[in-house]
Amino acid sequence: MDDLARRLVAGERGALARAITLVESRRSDHRAAALTLLQRIMPQTGGAIRVGVTGVPGVGKSTLIDMLGSNLTAAGHKVAVLAVDPSSARTGGSILGDKTRMQRLAVAPNAFIRPSPSSGTLGGVAAKTRETTLLCEAAGFDVVIVETVGVGQSETTVAELTDFFLVLMLPGAGDELQGIKKGIIELADMIAVNKAEGEGLRRAQAAAAEYLAALHILAPASKVWSPPVITVSGLANEGLDVLWRHILDHRGRLEAAGELTAKRRAQEVRWMWTLVDERLQARLRNDPAVRERVPQIEADVAAGTTPATVAAAAIAELAGLGD
Repeated sequence: MDDLARRLVAGERGALARAITLVESRRSDHRAAALTLLQRIMPQTGGAIRVGVTGVPGVGKSTLIDMLGSNLTAAGHKVAVLAVDPSSARTGGSILGDKTRMQRLAVAPNAFIRPSPSSGTLGGVAAKTRETTLLCEAAGFDVVIVETVGVGQSETTVAELTDFFLVLMLPGAGDELQGIKKGIIELADMIAVNKAEGEGLRRAQAAAAEYLAALHILAPASKVWSPPVITVSGLANEGLDVLWRHILDHRGRLEAAGELTAKRRAQEVRWMWTLVDERLQARLRNDPAVRERVPQIEADVAAGTTPATVAAAAIAELAGLGD
């Protein structure tokens, strides 16, 4: 792990890929090694601008990230994109096509794209996206973009991973405005109406005005930042310079107010409790007494003879986690 950590911090792409594979592994020996590695590289983490990007399928997330990332690498930044593809609920399979959709960025020497299956994780974020972010930062990437599934799952997890949460919208507000989730809008640090090119420009501008009006009735999450609404075109590379300036402005304001440090500390504490919850669930599922009784308990709940609350209490009692 010392050698892998040294190579990772030196910026070796092979070492980064191997490290990510290690933290994503479910093998117990790999998990132990990953913990050691993360402890080694922690002093080199935290320096990147972390941006979360969400939006419904078809809004153009990958196209926008491809163009934005290309602009940033051309300006001297090192950009890592952690793109999470939806997994099949039946087979667990995933297309992992983001690397093919980001053709410019995929060949840029200062870019790194890591597609990962969401595997049913809440918020459409791969289970190890947070650890992967730390590894990318240790490898010298100063911009980390997390692209989410955007299929209606809770996006709270994404906001908990990043400094800046960008919500992409399609042109044409109207009925669409009625259908957007208030929770996502409340989390947004900026709304960008994409595909504002050609005949879609006017519709995008009208939609932006609608979204801006909607934001005015919501209390901003930060005392120093009011989420702007802009129009962009990832395809035509228009408005992306404005988008990036807003991200830098947001970071500067939060840093000056001490909010960025406080935000990241709070994120780490919440992530710690998330991991505790995962370990408790794993203990429950692997406990011999629980595994022996669970099939019958599940059958009783399915048959309607035992309430779910009673069954849950019984399982907790079997594992020694009762009240």
